[in-house]
Amino acid sequence: MKKYPLSEEKIHALLTTEPVARLASAGADGFPYITPVHFVFMADKIFIHGLAAGEKLANIKRDSRVGFEVERMIGLVHDAHDPCGTNTAYESVIIRGHATMLADTAAKIAVLDAFVRKYAPQHKGGAYPDAMLKLTGIIELSIQSCTGKYYPV
Repeated sequence: MKKYPLSEEKIHALLTTEPVARLASAGADGFPYITPVHFVFMADKIFIHGLAAGEKLANIKRDSRVGFEVERMIGLVHDAHDPCGTNTAYESVIIRGHATMLADTAAKIAVLDAFVRKYAPQHKGGAYPDAMLKLTGIIELSIQSCTGKYYPV
């Protein structure tokens, strides 16, 4: 059992507010492939957008199992007398799940609207050109397991 588990409310808050996470997939050579991603959390799923082609998408098509990690560093915790007592105060979430590509245009637009609300709210209500929608890939991560923990200040 984790010493400092995050509550479900804190997990959802972290998944809603943090701007960058890391997605891990299995590379063709068997090595993990980890990439930083922008994401949104909605309907108890993680959505990631990017180009409709690339290594992470090829990996997901080959093996849908992925890892996802997000953290917030709160600060360093220093021991006044012991340099080995220095630690990091943080919150983190680790997710395991299965990733698929969204194909439905209406679903893609709903996810892109969520990205706009999170990252560029000044563009809310804008239209997405058809050419851009075709070049945009949306990864849907269905969560199989989710854990969160923190280290206090």
